[in-house]
Amino acid sequence: MDASDSSDADATDAAAAAERSPDHRRDRNRGRDHDRDSDSDGGMLAEQLLRLTRRLHRIQSRQLEPIGITPAQFRLLRTVASYDAAPRMADLAQRLDVVPRAVTTLVDALEASGRVRRAPDPDSRRVVRIEITDEGRATLRSLRNARRAAAEEILAPLTAGQREMLGELLSALVDGMPERRC
Repeated sequence: MDASDSSDADATDAAAAAERSPDHRRDRNRGRDHDRDSDSDGGMLAEQLLRLTRRLHRIQSRQLEPIGITPAQFRLLRTVASYDAAPRMADLAQRLDVVPRAVTTLVDALEASGRVRRAPDPDSRRVVRIEITDEGRATLRSLRNARRAAAEEILAPLTAGQREMLGELLSALVDGMPERRC
């Protein structure tokens, strides 16, 4: 976990602790009606989605920690594994919608742990390809289990019908999003 992840997690944990206090809940509930009245543009819904995202990130980080990988490294490892042929760093940056330097840092960490390796491109000496190793594949299997456990923890309060409805709503949101181009 890098310093920014740590500070975000610390701030989120502090905010979660504050939310558990009776005074904070009372104050927050008192302001809800006002927020809903003054926030017709979906701000409350956006805030709920952000809070849920932060909670999922915290749970997933906790699940990934024993495996020794960050959520960003997990995402990169999944992305590398999704290609038919070993991708270039630029391919990964574009697919992940991040700057190339971020990919370099992630690949460095995954390579140091033996989960990926840099390989020369057979057609161009200047191009480096990123290959997933057997260790990387084994890590992905472990990570998928951790991810399922994190999702189950988040979804535990929902009934099967509510989960189905949530899945449909999330699909509608994801499918309705225009593609972003860098």
